[in-house]
Amino acid sequence: MATGYLYHEIFGWHDTGSNAGLFGADPAAGLQPYMHMENAETKRRIHELIVVSGLIDRLERVRPRHATEEEILKVHTRDHLERIRTESGWPKGGDAGDGFSPFGKGGYEIATLAAGGVITMVEAVVNGDVANGYALVRPPGHHAVAGSGMGFCIFGNLAIAARHARDVLGVRRIAVVDWDVHHGNGTQSFFYGDPDVLTISLHQDNCFPPDSGALTERGDDAGFGYALNVPLPPGTGDGGYLYAMDQVVAPALQRFRPDLILVASGFDGSAMDPLARQLLTSMGYRTMTRRLMDVAEDVCAGRIAMSHEGGYNPVYVPFCGLAVIETLAGAEPFDDPFLPVVSGMAGQDLQAHQKALVDEVAALVGDIAPGPAA
Repeated sequence: MATGYLYHEIFGWHDTGSNAGLFGADPAAGLQPYMHMENAETKRRIHELIVVSGLIDRLERVRPRHATEEEILKVHTRDHLERIRTESGWPKGGDAGDGFSPFGKGGYEIATLAAGGVITMVEAVVNGDVANGYALVRPPGHHAVAGSGMGFCIFGNLAIAARHARDVLGVRRIAVVDWDVHHGNGTQSFFYGDPDVLTISLHQDNCFPPDSGALTERGDDAGFGYALNVPLPPGTGDGGYLYAMDQVVAPALQRFRPDLILVASGFDGSAMDPLARQLLTSMGYRTMTRRLMDVAEDVCAGRIAMSHEGGYNPVYVPFCGLAVIETLAGAEPFDDPFLPVVSGMAGQDLQAHQKALVDEVAALVGDIAPGPAA
């Protein structure tokens, strides 16, 4: 079976407007109009590199559909859904809820297509139509909470798809691995008390949201131990991330033994990103994907579905995205011309303080009850 790939050009039409990076333009405050940090360029350029590199010929295209109200309401409140729909009809759109996440007219329809796109990719993987898959959707979703959007996210795309997998597709145990550089707070919040959904977030310590994603956030009640957070120090490169994969992610997945692995795939941990201070390279992302695939082959017949999240450097992000999807598809690597530069940056090797943090989290893996056939 081929690797599934989902993209629609209208994702590039999600309009975050003219902003001074994160804030609305304000001449009196010296905020000159420019563009919002979450704009279409990185996603559009990933897709175009997939085409130009020839990888597109190896992929099975999956067509997105709109998520229904019922599907969205499995994780979000009615008030949130209705507010987004109402503001989507305004001439200049509205904001997802935190004042930093604008969307233009018609944003509701694009956001429901993003959420529905992740659902269709999960269906394709679970039903065996594709071996694994990548949904290149926009807007992202892993920060959205039940009653509000947040951090450029409108609806919790991956959480909505996970609920669909359990309620409709009959998938009992799901693991969510989030390697976006910002804490996957929204996804974690939806399953914080659920022992059948394991959430693992590798992120830069206290980057976004503020005071979120500490290793002490471990789940509530029956779900205690099923939320794992790896708040990596700023400056962590390939060495630190791969150590976390080997010491935390792989052992946790092996112990939990999910029926399906979902990945919140952000590339803002890359060495050139403007919204974080990590040092991942395309080779780092490639290797993380390979190691995740190795575990998936053992625990869930290789079933992995990835949903695109952040990544804000339009020049380098496409090579990181290409590396992940090439690896999923078993394709020959297309050369990354930036790799000699970013791989030579100081900090790529595992550092002692990074190891100490990962080892502290690794000690918590034992609190996960062994899954079936473990």
